Amino acid sequence: MKLIVGLGNPGARYEKTRHNTGFMFIDTYLEKYHPVWKNKFNGKYYELIKDNEKVIFIKPMSCMNLSGEVVGKFANFYKVDPSDILIVSDDLAQELGRFRLRSRGSSGGHNGLKNIEEHLNSDNYKRLRIGIKGNTYDKNNTIDYVLGDFSKEEKEILQNLFPLLSTVLDDYFNLDFNSLMGKYNRRK
Repeated sequence: MKLIVGLGNPGARYEKTRHNTGFMFIDTYLEKYHPVWKNKFNGKYYELIKDNEKVIFIKPMSCMNLSGEVVGKFANFYKVDPSDILIVSDDLAQELGRFRLRSRGSSGGHNGLKNIEEHLNSDNYKRLRIGIKGNTYDKNNTIDYVLGDFSKEEKEILQNLFPLLSTVLDDYFNLDFNSLMGKYNRRK
């Protein structure tokens, strides 16, 4: 069993913000399945069988900084090892239109990832980090930037990236993670 968690903030106010890139990608990926989301542990979830394995997609409905509470409850309930969890999040260190796969490591200053590490007692979970850094980023105003909406041009860049990320996610079910990172982290 695998858990795939898209990070974001709940509510209409945050729907199209840079910090909700994880939610946006999960929604785009699952469109073809017409998911009916269920509620559990303060999260929305959708179960799917991929290649004979149960996969649970989760969107925590807590604020981003408390995502770990939701992820931890799902992991404990379903007895999922952190190494079988993939977190999809925004990444301010990556340029918009880029992404990076990581098999473990630090939170990189991302408070949602920090909270997940606290609740899993581990950094041994996988990450798909989607770049959100654009021309208008001002390091003195990070909070307003990540909670700001994408411009029309930025939305187009992201929407053009999502088909490739869908392929990455499909490959995630068929390749070991080191091979997956080798295949996609070298792309420019």
